[in-house]
Amino acid sequence: MHPHPDRNRADARSAGSSRIVALRGVIGGTLMGLANLVPGISGGTMLLAAGVYPGFVAAIAEVTTLRFRFRSLVLLAAIVGSAALAILMLAGTVRDLVVHERWIMYSLFIGLTLGGVPLLWRMARPATPALVASGCIAFGLMCAMAFTGAASSGGERSAPWVFFAGLAAASAMILPGVSGGYLLLLLGQYETILGTVDQLKRGLLGDAAAGSGFDLALVLDAMRVVIPLGLGVVGGVVGVSNLLQWLLDRFQKATLGALLGLLLGAVVGLWPFQQAEPPRPGDIVKGRAVTAQNAASFAVEDWPLRRFEPTARQGAGAALLVGCGLLGTALIGRMGRDANGGAATPRSSQREA
Repeated sequence: MHPHPDRNRADARSAGSSRIVALRGVIGGTLMGLANLVPGISGGTMLLAAGVYPGFVAAIAEVTTLRFRFRSLVLLAAIVGSAALAILMLAGTVRDLVVHERWIMYSLFIGLTLGGVPLLWRMARPATPALVASGCIAFGLMCAMAFTGAASSGGERSAPWVFFAGLAAASAMILPGVSGGYLLLLLGQYETILGTVDQLKRGLLGDAAAGSGFDLALVLDAMRVVIPLGLGVVGGVVGVSNLLQWLLDRFQKATLGALLGLLLGAVVGLWPFQQAEPPRPGDIVKGRAVTAQNAASFAVEDWPLRRFEPTARQGAGAALLVGCGLLGTALIGRMGRDANGGAATPRSSQREA
């Protein structure tokens, strides 16, 4: 007996759909990993840009309530695996680019961030009073956070503090517009955690410049931070994802409005024309007062940021980079879009067969 043609076509569509989900998950996870390395950029925004944010939230809610679907498991594996790999391999590189080429990177990040707005708007429309009110409140909170600024201090590696930092950063990571890296800066853990991730990579893969290979001592030392950080990240992702799923089920318009406000407000803290300058006597850096004697002891990544007047070439370059970011997210968002425009809410994603 020959297989039924309709069943063959359905199987082919299912296999193709799973491949598209996996590809979009890899792209979204990679962008999410890169975003979480940079203060001011939201990992949730990057998942929105790739069109996998609703499915990601729904998949976590399903798995944590012991409901397993192949499509959800594929999506989670693709996002988590690619994000972890991006963070492990590129922590040092991204940090250096942001420190030394800030206006270029921030211009690109603005475009990538704004590219998530149409995707979220398709989920949220039409506008209602609840959507507008919650959006304005969330936007105001993001503006207040941006203008308050981050005062990095501490940097201790105690397990409870690192666990709390991972919990807070992962909670923010799930929400579009809220930067996990920014919260790490506020908690004084940004440099510590990125440095530890880079240390773990060197311990696992060796340091080509130094001609060294696997270093167990480096790996074990890094694990003092990685293990409590990982536990905090898992707790934050699971807790916030389930809370967000609950809110979307019961207060969909208000929740989507708040997410849209967070997303738009994230751009406020990404003004590209700022650069790190050596601290001056009287500045406070990481909780320390800068004096003429200790000014040279502060690392470049800890230098205070000050705005500057861009040249015409820098202004044009920034506009081009913003456009590239917008185009990139638009292309990613269109990839494999389903009949609903790729903008299904977590509730509708959860109901898919």
